[in-house]
Amino acid sequence: MRRANKLVAKSSAALLAAAFYFLTPLQAAPALANPLPACPKPVYLTFDTGHMGVAPLIAQVLRQHQVPVTFFGANEKTQEGDGSLGSHWASWWKERGAENHDFASHTFDHAYWRADLDGKRFKIRPSAGDNAGKDLNWGVADYCDNLKKASQRLEALTGRASLPLFRAPGGKISPALIQAAASCGYAHVGWSPAGFLGDELSSQTHSNASLLKNALKNIRSGDILVAHLGIWSRQDPWAPAVLEPLIVGLQEKGFCFASLRQHPQYSKLLSEVSKTPKTPKTGQTP
Repeated sequence: MRRANKLVAKSSAALLAAAFYFLTPLQAAPALANPLPACPKPVYLTFDTGHMGVAPLIAQVLRQHQVPVTFFGANEKTQEGDGSLGSHWASWWKERGAENHDFASHTFDHAYWRADLDGKRFKIRPSAGDNAGKDLNWGVADYCDNLKKASQRLEALTGRASLPLFRAPGGKISPALIQAAASCGYAHVGWSPAGFLGDELSSQTHSNASLLKNALKNIRSGDILVAHLGIWSRQDPWAPAVLEPLIVGLQEKGFCFASLRQHPQYSKLLSEVSKTPKTPKTGQTP
């Protein structure tokens, strides 16, 4: 679980009502504009994978409001199907690629960094895959292979080149791990303190209404925001209850949503990455 700043806002009936804003059908909604227009007061919305139970509803909201995001993908256990990057969810990812969202690695096995063993080896505990829950001794090549495996799978699913970015599960990193990932072409993307949207927190102690109020109060221009495509431990799902009023509320405050391609820290790195869809290689068809 990620740590977040302690939330001090209390629930309110008005915010609770806003959190359950009804969605409208999206059959006629267009794909995202490409290229994206200039964004003078940007925030950068990102999603990590999860149990995928709310993924269709999240996609509906994003398309309704024309919000570009970056998805960080790992092959995590799902409520239905064979993993978040498995064949069951292949059509969902293909649709997101057609909508011009961006994609990046979250390590294929959702592999948590636990400790540096020395400058070139790491204690890693995957939460998915054959070694889920086991402490492993990985070298630089092992970590890079897992990063690349997720990127390649996302490319096969979406038809778009994955960005040379990654997010370590749980945001757990070390300087040595960052250097290891950089050696195979990946830059790490964390999130802003106010950008932790709280969907991993307990529903009993952090209601959707309080999470929404906290986000609208504290998010600032330039913040990177993070949420998930489903969290097992949260009983009252954050999405889409908070997502849509958050998007609308931020837009009413003058914010606009931008791709990480436009982020000043990453735009130069990403300038060489083509947006042109590409045909999956033989053997990589979802």
